[in-house]
Amino acid sequence: MSASTGTLTRKSIFSQAWPIIVGQASVPLVGIVDTFVIGRTGDAVALAGVALGSVVVTFIFWAFGFLRMGITGLTAQAVGAEDQGETNALLVRGVATGLCVGLILTVLQWPLAAGAFALLAGSEQLTDAAHGYVTMRFFGAPAALAGFAVLGWLFGIGRTRAALTMQLVMNIANIGLDIAFVWGLGWGAKGVAAGTAIAEWIALGTGIAIALRIGGLGAFTALRGDPQLFARAALRRLFAVNFDIMVRTLALLFLFAWFANGGARLGTIQLAANAVLNQFIAVAAYVLDGFAFTAEARVGAALARGSMREVLHAIRLTGEFSLAAGLAFAVVIFAVGSGLVALMTTNRDVQEVALTYLPFAALVPLLGVPAWLLDGVFIGATWSRAFRNAAIAATALYVVTDLALRPLGAAGLWTAMLVSYLYRAGALGIVLPARLRSIEPDP
Repeated sequence: MSASTGTLTRKSIFSQAWPIIVGQASVPLVGIVDTFVIGRTGDAVALAGVALGSVVVTFIFWAFGFLRMGITGLTAQAVGAEDQGETNALLVRGVATGLCVGLILTVLQWPLAAGAFALLAGSEQLTDAAHGYVTMRFFGAPAALAGFAVLGWLFGIGRTRAALTMQLVMNIANIGLDIAFVWGLGWGAKGVAAGTAIAEWIALGTGIAIALRIGGLGAFTALRGDPQLFARAALRRLFAVNFDIMVRTLALLFLFAWFANGGARLGTIQLAANAVLNQFIAVAAYVLDGFAFTAEARVGAALARGSMREVLHAIRLTGEFSLAAGLAFAVVIFAVGSGLVALMTTNRDVQEVALTYLPFAALVPLLGVPAWLLDGVFIGATWSRAFRNAAIAATALYVVTDLALRPLGAAGLWTAMLVSYLYRAGALGIVLPARLRSIEPDP
């Protein structure tokens, strides 16, 4: 039995969530190591270059993040419907799509990067450092996007420990390669990117091997002659859901790029300080995503069975864990953030600015809980159109708020970011009751 279809209790929720939490926590750990490796050199330009380059790569790669989110929701529903053939077919469709799109991105990397940097504020020296980072990262694009699909499939079938293995392999390789390329070979920002690109290919190979072990080689071999594998109706459903998620992802990536650009507009020191603080936020967000991903699988499977009671129960239990974890992260960042800032960068100017805005970063985990959890609910239910519209509305409100608060400088920049999480939660929360009423009640 898939973990997505097991008994719904606090114990089962935590059992499913903890491998995701560990795996997700290791993702920002890589970002922390990247920041630490570059930050300990004392080169603020290189540190800011990695931050700006990461925004560009994240924006472009995560425009196709639907390969993780859409595959999770569709797979969870296939599991709930006990359709093993469609479950396996979704993995093949997702990986094939990821590899094809990734190859196209690699070919088009120069115009994409040039267009992105034309929109972002930054000095010529900063842009050069960021451009070197972006160029190296694009060589891992096919593996990164296909890896999204593998992870989404593993989350959808509830095999979170297998997903953890894949993520740990990726992140351990990334950390080791970063240290070797930056401290060992002195490649700077390019070394960080090269390590990540190679690690993405290692992770994809690991993920495919895991999927074959779970499903059995015979199950996937049988799909070769299946006319439904790439049938028009199946692909139409995949891309219909994924197009909405793609638009939603682009809206949120625009939001984060706007925030990063605001830091660049305020100078290299502010951008570097924001990069340090964003590592704390990333750890909290990725860990809390463990409960959101669990909600995706549980809500998707319950919806496929038509169980209103299970959907509500899944939301309540994952919500309890999310709120407790968000509060804990806020307290920890307030308590030990200053020491971590000093550890991550030796540049005194960057340290001073980061400590000034540390309280803003500490509030993000608590204020972000409702938005992250509702993301998981809507992804699992594949309520993609409402999901898309909510993100567009939240991003538009954020931009208006940021423009209004610009006279406050960096304080206004961070305040607008905090409020954006409330916009996201509110936009989803408004439509949630109507969506729940559309589910037929249990007999």
